[in-house]
Amino acid sequence: MAFNPIKPTLSLDAEGKNHGYLRLPYSRDDSAWGSVMIPITVIKNGEGPTALLTGGNHGDEYEGPVALMDLALNLEPSEINGRVIIVPAFNYPAFRSGSRTSPIDHVNLNRCFPGRPDGSVTQKIADYFNTKLVPLSDIVLDFHSGGKTLDFIPFACAHVLEDKNLQTACFEAVKAFNAPYTMMLLEIDNEGMYDTAVEAQGKIFVTTELGGGGTSTARSIAAAKKGVRNVLKHSGIMKGDPVMEPTIFLDMPDEDCFVFSEDDGLIEPLVDLGDEVTAGDTVARIWPLDRTGRDPVDCIARRSGILASRHFPGLVKSGDCIGVVGLIVESP
Repeated sequence: MAFNPIKPTLSLDAEGKNHGYLRLPYSRDDSAWGSVMIPITVIKNGEGPTALLTGGNHGDEYEGPVALMDLALNLEPSEINGRVIIVPAFNYPAFRSGSRTSPIDHVNLNRCFPGRPDGSVTQKIADYFNTKLVPLSDIVLDFHSGGKTLDFIPFACAHVLEDKNLQTACFEAVKAFNAPYTMMLLEIDNEGMYDTAVEAQGKIFVTTELGGGGTSTARSIAAAKKGVRNVLKHSGIMKGDPVMEPTIFLDMPDEDCFVFSEDDGLIEPLVDLGDEVTAGDTVARIWPLDRTGRDPVDCIARRSGILASRHFPGLVKSGDCIGVVGLIVESP
């Protein structure tokens, strides 16, 4: 049986607050006996649930790393009952390079679960979390935003699941996160995702899309910082009640919510994030790159709602997601 070489440099069970690394041996040209050192903090106070908190699953998404660095610095053992495992930069090589995928093996961490203990660097990270850290956990929060190629209204979301009891528990935790928007999402491409691996183990799972464009904002970071503490309070790990503000509930029930481009070109957005959209509306035009005097191609919404996501760079390729329409629904 293959053995995963990742080892923590700290105890996952020790009381108090401890900072360290997940050390992954990685032999390379500039360091024959080198390692990938993934920062980790474990805060424990007595008995209670365990929360696993991750950011940087994609290395160009920054709200999670900022919020979790802040939490690792400022959360004290006396404020909790149980254990909090904090990994601000889950895919550390990608985080250091500011890229969606790892510069080492060019693998997307969020599409390679359950991973392999004897695989590439990214596959080993996936396997370690899937077999070591997720099983320790009762609730998992994984921060995302749009990275360099997408931008989102700030939302937290749960997924449509076959296990409706688990789906309800996940959505209650998502509501407690209390982002400006709260989403129930039917994932159209969940093969190999961390989300799917966590949910398959029966764990409560919360994820987000808090912004994008390869950066963060004061608003998106504030939502992340408040949300992670709210989730810890909701789970009974952190003392106190969640801080709740008004949120708009959205649903993404099927693939008709997505708008894709079938052409390469220059995008002209006609709708901004958060704007209302009616089925049949043109949400963007794609202008040709190679000549003038040719009409643009319209990208049409198939659902009515609000624009929850948009393509970020000014140039698009055939097959790129241009936008996503979320349906406004009543509070569940």
